[in-house]
Amino acid sequence: MVSERSRAHSKLGDLLKHVVRYLSWPLVFLCGLLGSYFAFSSAHPMAAFAAVYAAAVFVLFLLERYIPYERRWLMSDGEAVNDIGHTLTTKGLLQLAGLIAAVFPMYAANILQPLAALKVGLWPSDWPMVVQVALAVVIAELGLYWAHRLAHEKLFFWRFHALHHSVVRLWVINTGRFHVADSLFKVAMSQIPLYFLGAQLHVFWWLGAVTAFMGILTHCNVDMRTGAFDFVFSTPRLHRWHHSKDLREGNMNYGENVVIWDLIFATYYNPDRPSSTDIGIKGQIARGFLKQLVQPFTKEGVRQILGRPSRGS
Repeated sequence: MVSERSRAHSKLGDLLKHVVRYLSWPLVFLCGLLGSYFAFSSAHPMAAFAAVYAAAVFVLFLLERYIPYERRWLMSDGEAVNDIGHTLTTKGLLQLAGLIAAVFPMYAANILQPLAALKVGLWPSDWPMVVQVALAVVIAELGLYWAHRLAHEKLFFWRFHALHHSVVRLWVINTGRFHVADSLFKVAMSQIPLYFLGAQLHVFWWLGAVTAFMGILTHCNVDMRTGAFDFVFSTPRLHRWHHSKDLREGNMNYGENVVIWDLIFATYYNPDRPSSTDIGIKGQIARGFLKQLVQPFTKEGVRQILGRPSRGS
């Protein structure tokens, strides 16, 4: 009797995990956007959004322990504090700066007078917000795609982007592990075109929300089954290939939110096998948060990042 109950509980547990694997990606993403809707409608939209985002991170943190994609990635790599530091400085402060520029466009125009003169006001502000956001995601993604691709193909940009790829495990906490220079370049490439077109404040808010939730989903260590979503969105499965040490796999899937530009420019990669867990770079990233920020600006630091021998060796 006990053995039969045990087997029944085991089968039920396996079934539940199977269901969660298929539902977790769309549920976390859609619930995040639904929470963003209520947050942006509240009296304190940014504080409310931060609470929604934190809740999504917590849910993914729990899912990483319930259905991990790679159990080895549950082990500490000693970089959690640095990952949090990079997330706060690059994602937090840069998004705050972008928000300030969007909320106070006249203030931004006074600083960037030449750019203000080029603003053409072609944005379709009378369209439904969901259509505006979809359009903004596709337009911004073109800039994100080329910023990301250049970061892989040009050594000048790779020196900054290598910090993100230096991780040896993917989990929700190292989503924001980007050098501040890398993030500034991506923000400029993706958001300036929207500013020129005259996109309104809420479009920038929603673009930030989509990017935020997509970011934690692509980096989480959760065994999600994304199926047809892989042909529209940047999913955990696709992004794990992008982090592969094998450059034939790693220099693919540059999309951050959607994969339309990967499909157009032939950098979409999704073979019919489990995505890579052998991730990282051949170079060496400095230990310590401040040293990681400074490293790309020194000749010796660049040699270390690129995995080249030092002059004294």
